[in-house]
Amino acid sequence: MKTKNFYLSLLMIAFVGILSTSCSSKLTPLTPSHFNVTPTPLETVGNEVPVSINGIFPEKWFNSHATVVVTPVLKYAGKEAIGTSYTYQGDKVAGNGIVIHKNRGGNLAMNLKYEYEPEMRESELFLRFNAKIKGKTVELPEVKVADGVVATSSLASAHNTEPSDAQDAFQRIIQQKQDANILFLIEQSNLRSSELSKSELAAWKKRVKEAYDDDRQNVDIEISAYASPDGKLSLNERLAAEREKRTSAYLGDEMKKQEVNAQINARYTAEDWEGFRQLVEASNLQDKDLVLRVLSMYEDPETREREIKNISVVFEELAETILPQLRRSRLTANIEIIGKSDDEIMSFWKNNPNELNIEELMYAATLTEDRTEQEKIYQYLTANYSQDYRAWNNIGTNFFRAGEFDKAMQAFNRALQVKSDAPEAYTNLALLALSNNETDKAEELLGRAAGAKDLEQTMGLLFLKSGEYSKAVEAFGDVKTNNAALAQILTNNYNRASEILNDIKNPDATTAYLLAVIAARTNNFNDVSAHLNTAIERDSAMKALAASDLEFAKYRSNAAFQSIIR
Repeated sequence: MKTKNFYLSLLMIAFVGILSTSCSSKLTPLTPSHFNVTPTPLETVGNEVPVSINGIFPEKWFNSHATVVVTPVLKYAGKEAIGTSYTYQGDKVAGNGIVIHKNRGGNLAMNLKYEYEPEMRESELFLRFNAKIKGKTVELPEVKVADGVVATSSLASAHNTEPSDAQDAFQRIIQQKQDANILFLIEQSNLRSSELSKSELAAWKKRVKEAYDDDRQNVDIEISAYASPDGKLSLNERLAAEREKRTSAYLGDEMKKQEVNAQINARYTAEDWEGFRQLVEASNLQDKDLVLRVLSMYEDPETREREIKNISVVFEELAETILPQLRRSRLTANIEIIGKSDDEIMSFWKNNPNELNIEELMYAATLTEDRTEQEKIYQYLTANYSQDYRAWNNIGTNFFRAGEFDKAMQAFNRALQVKSDAPEAYTNLALLALSNNETDKAEELLGRAAGAKDLEQTMGLLFLKSGEYSKAVEAFGDVKTNNAALAQILTNNYNRASEILNDIKNPDATTAYLLAVIAARTNNFNDVSAHLNTAIERDSAMKALAASDLEFAKYRSNAAFQSIIR
């Protein structure tokens, strides 16, 4: 009997031990309270959804022989986006996982990114567990840790970004100058026949006559007489004055002969130190740097002359090559060439385009908003000025604005065939890349686009798409577009964002929608309602967008909000 009782006791002890071991080997289901997700709700940054998940494995939960693979899964629209898996293991498991001690428990820390898709606005984030103890599978239920994605940054759009047009160089009024010099001998002011018969002077007088007789040109004349900066100042003063007087008398007679009644303004300068400096800088003079240093050190003319003369070798060369050029009267014809009026340009385009030069034709394309007419002008340019890339680029920008992106790309590439470093074409190809969320490609293209018009808009969009919102704000500067306002919203500068949106010349549905987002973030439902109604009036697709947008989550039970999105 004693023996029987002894064996029964042993069996009971063994049973309890087995039971105890079995219970401790279990991995019990975890709950959402064990995990914390940042941000909550999830939010797009550029075109990605970054997620940080922190959690805890409680004390006594983890089996020393267990391996648990945790996988974050974003479920949306019947699809799953699988995030990076993290492996955790007990302290008696041989492997490379993160070790969790049974008695102490441990922490779970996961950082991941999902590529954003629009359907993710309505989504659920789960943690999926693949658990094993000594090779045997342990069933653990998924745990939901987050709901939905705020996708306001996804409103950044290449389609409402202004592409880069190549610019014309048309000038309504072109300013020209034509100079001629009459030289004098040292300490003399008489006009020599050898100087008055120079071809330079004859060409100058001819140009003045042509300008005066042309109704599209205006001309006035300046006489500047000088003495060279050597010798006594009093003598130079007298010489310069006399040279101006005689030159003015001569030129007055010549203009009278040519029947040119142009205004003549005359002045004289005793010593032409500025002309001296310019000639020295342009020369191959020995020790010219020393001479220039003297000019910068001393303002007094007599001191300058004395110091330069002390450089004896140099002064001899100056006296032979530089100073004779400064004993002169300079004649300057200031000519204004008045270009064709807008009406004249368009008339020539329609009736006689051969009368227009390339810049006038490029300008003509800006005088009409008719895309078909613009394309005719650009096609004429490509046919007649095949070495100019600008028309091809601007054909592409027209296609871009019309949403014909394949044709736009072909035109931009044609522009680069003509000019391999055309900055506008690179900007526009970058814009096309951004429309496909190809940020790396866009960045590479923009590296070649320095100097392009509207470059700041595309750069700003690149930073928006990359999640670099402060850089986007800086890039946009004073640009007034939806994208520029969005950058301000994403940096929480709602006042500035509102100012930009209210200043947009041609507001669209997105403009009103962004104003509604600002109103929601600043708890102003009246403005939410007003701006959403405007957005939906402009584009009915905004109704479905607002219905799923977590920016308006706090108003979903509001009857007035419900009436807007139904």
